[in-house]
Amino acid sequence: MSTTPAAVPAPTRPYRGGQVPVAGTYQLDTAHTTVEFVARHLMITKVRGRFAQFGGSVQVAEVPEESSVEVTIDAASVDTNQDQRDAHLRSADFLDVEHHPTLRFTSTGVADAGDGHWQVAGDLTVRGTTRPVVLEAAFEGGSVTPWGSRAVAFSAWTEIDREDWGLTYNQALEAGGVLVGKKVRIELNVEAVLEEAGAEEAGTERGAA
Repeated sequence: MSTTPAAVPAPTRPYRGGQVPVAGTYQLDTAHTTVEFVARHLMITKVRGRFAQFGGSVQVAEVPEESSVEVTIDAASVDTNQDQRDAHLRSADFLDVEHHPTLRFTSTGVADAGDGHWQVAGDLTVRGTTRPVVLEAAFEGGSVTPWGSRAVAFSAWTEIDREDWGLTYNQALEAGGVLVGKKVRIELNVEAVLEEAGAEEAGTERGAA
């Protein structure tokens, strides 16, 4: 007999006047997670891109501040909806995916910022260079899926200077300024599923609805 959502424990618990996920290991549901970035073109237009292939996990501790996050990204999966630009981003001018195929984020600390917001400090590795960043994160809530698994959602963002990671390519404009902005905003919208004995991975055998 299949498990019904009504029989599944709640995916969240109270903490300091708010809600946090129950403790455990959560795997990213890649069918319902986005890893995106935004950069300026010609100093005026915001161009949005994403990485299509990635994986990772969130370890939620009994004390949330002791939690951790690990995410790996396939650099070659960069997608800005323009083939020529994507090929350039994969080249040695930018990500150099031939020599550095993986981007990685590994958390080093979690701090409660209040009102359901958190700061997740960590090391971001791009093009073989590792530097510290801080993600401004929010817990968006939890739910029991129609298949009886427990899912939670987070959003997070940070802004980096791409040149700090060796992505220094640019072209000067006649009217002043540069072709590609140095600042890059990284935006994450994450759904993750709690690992439980006998449970199936979300977005695989159960489908990606």
